[in-house]
Amino acid sequence: MDYVADGTAILSNEIELSENTDTSEKEICVGSVVANHYNQLSERGVAERKESRIFHMRNLNNWIKSRIIGNILDRIRRENGPHCSLNVLDLGCGKGGDLLKWERGHVHHVVCADIAETSIEQCKERYAKLKHRSRQVFSAEFIVADCSKENIMERMENRKLKLDLVSCQFAFHYSFESLPQAEQMLANVSCNLQPGGYFIGTTTDTYDIMRRLGRDENPENRKFGNSIFSVEFPAETRLDPPPLFGAKYNFHLEEVVDCPEFLVHFPTFEKLASKYGLTLVQKTRFEDFVPQEMERGKDLLMRMKALEAYLPFANQELVSQDHFDYLHAQEYLHSCSTAEQFRPKIGTLSKAEWEAVCRPLQKGF
Repeated sequence: MDYVADGTAILSNEIELSENTDTSEKEICVGSVVANHYNQLSERGVAERKESRIFHMRNLNNWIKSRIIGNILDRIRRENGPHCSLNVLDLGCGKGGDLLKWERGHVHHVVCADIAETSIEQCKERYAKLKHRSRQVFSAEFIVADCSKENIMERMENRKLKLDLVSCQFAFHYSFESLPQAEQMLANVSCNLQPGGYFIGTTTDTYDIMRRLGRDENPENRKFGNSIFSVEFPAETRLDPPPLFGAKYNFHLEEVVDCPEFLVHFPTFEKLASKYGLTLVQKTRFEDFVPQEMERGKDLLMRMKALEAYLPFANQELVSQDHFDYLHAQEYLHSCSTAEQFRPKIGTLSKAEWEAVCRPLQKGF
């Protein structure tokens, strides 16, 4: 989804919160838990990442981000001229996984902000390597801050810097711990975003998470997942229905994530966004976005190794040893084979990875 600023914050449009909203100050903020998790998450080398069980899944997510970012930069240049100077705020930048995307997008300046100090240090190191390799790289600044609690503008080197684009990838759901946090996050998006600027990102799909809990069949169920990921709601999280804010679940993704997150009730998100002068332009689920972008992004998809070859090449093993993980690929190949000796290859993910990609990580905005 894209959000565009209309230049006017609709501050008088107060949000009417139902009794289903839980913003109790007694709740313990999970920000420190999230920061500690990512501070302790070690940086893995390229060779080690290739051995990962979720190597291709992570690359697919990265390809999706590349397409989202590339598309919006193209759009901004169509609207403002091919040589316009672009300033970007990367909220929840992590270790700097999108720095190369900003370089390839030829932006002018990037403000990188994240709650985890170790991640920011690693982001700085990645940026230094970019600068060493290219004299044309964008300028950058780095801020350690909880973007759902602190005013990022006040920490920027130039408080009056006008932003053309704000990006928040796989991080906005942390702000839905409470209404004040969600509002602060959106305030950070809109405060320096100039009229016509865009807000893009990826976040969780509440409806899909609740559907996959399967509580219609099993009212006591609070968990789903598979061998590489799980979503589990603690006993203190009310589910029938969940609150608009503070609907905490614990998310585990092998090798990458093991910390609390929060459901993002999208209608509430939209209403909050309008309060801060943002208008919804587009929203797309990952399962729809991938085929939409496949034709234009196929070459990049292959270069990034975002899909696993099935059948595997000689001397290579599939990432999953469970043959059920590839039944979908087997069935597809069987349907398109014209002769017994014809053994084509396709790009795919294991069933476990597809389920992880199409769980909370489903909406782009």
